[in-house]
Amino acid sequence: MTIERRPLGSSGLQVAPLALGGNVFGWTADEATSFRILDAFVDAGGNMIDTADVYSAWVPGNRGGESETVIGNWLRRDPSKRDKVVIATKVGFMAGLKPETIASACEASMQRLGTDIDLYYHHKDDPEVPFAESLGAMDRLAKAGKVRAIGLSQYSPERLDEALGTAETEGFIRPCALQTWYNLVERQKLKYRDKADLDKSPRGLRNAEYLEGKGLRVLEALDEVAAETGAPLAAVALAWTNAQPGITATLASATSLAQLEEQLASIDLELTAAQMARLSDASS
Repeated sequence: MTIERRPLGSSGLQVAPLALGGNVFGWTADEATSFRILDAFVDAGGNMIDTADVYSAWVPGNRGGESETVIGNWLRRDPSKRDKVVIATKVGFMAGLKPETIASACEASMQRLGTDIDLYYHHKDDPEVPFAESLGAMDRLAKAGKVRAIGLSQYSPERLDEALGTAETEGFIRPCALQTWYNLVERQKLKYRDKADLDKSPRGLRNAEYLEGKGLRVLEALDEVAAETGAPLAAVALAWTNAQPGITATLASATSLAQLEEQLASIDLELTAAQMARLSDASS
C-alpha cells in the first residue's frame, strides 16, 4: 500500500496523514515495546514521529527526555531508519522560551536523539518572552542547520497571528505548523467507555467528564459508523479528523501493536459524506 504524503506547510517536508506520538515512550511503553511500535509504524509507511523534551518528566524518577532517548536508541540500532522518518520535538513546556533556554534545550534534544531535528516546536506559548527573542532563537537554530522547520503548539489564534507577524517583520523563518487540540471531543479520551475502562489506564481518570453528554453522543455515532465500515473506533475518529480542512496529520500514541494497527487503519479509511455529517453533528 502506498501511503499519501502531505506537505507540511512551507517546510518542504512531506508527512503521512498519521503521526506517531512519542509521549508514551519510556513511560507506559518500555524501550522494547517502543522499538516494536516504531518499527511497525515505519514498516507500514508512517514517517512522522512526534516527541518533546518534557516527555515523561511527570513519572516519578524521570527528568524529561526519556522519550527522545528511546527514539535516539531506536535510530542508533538501525541508522538506515533516519532517512525514512521526520523527527519532531518540542521545547519550553516547563523551562519557558528564553533564547538561552531554547539553545541549550536543542543541544540536549539532539544529543538524546543522536541527530538533528526536522521540526522544532515551541511546546506552548510563553507570554513573558517577546516573540522577537523566542522566534529569533528558533530562527538561528534553523539557519545553523540544527533544525529544518519551526512549529508552534497550543497557541491561541491571536497569539498565533502575532507570532507570524513578528516572523515576517523580523525576517525570521516562518513557523510552518501548528499542533493543537482538534478532534471528536478530544479523540484520545474516546478509548474509555465507562468507569472500569478509566481505571485501567494511568491517564484514564483525567477523562471521566467525557463519559456523559456530548462524549456519549460521539461514542454512539462512532459505534454506528464503525459497524457500517467494519473499522475500529480509533480508525473512524482519526479518519474524521484527517478529512477536515487544514489538517495535515493527526497525532496518536500507541502502547501496543494492537493499538497501532487500529490507528493505521485510518489512513486509507474514506468515510461517506453522510457518515462525516453524523459524526460532526454528534460532536457539535
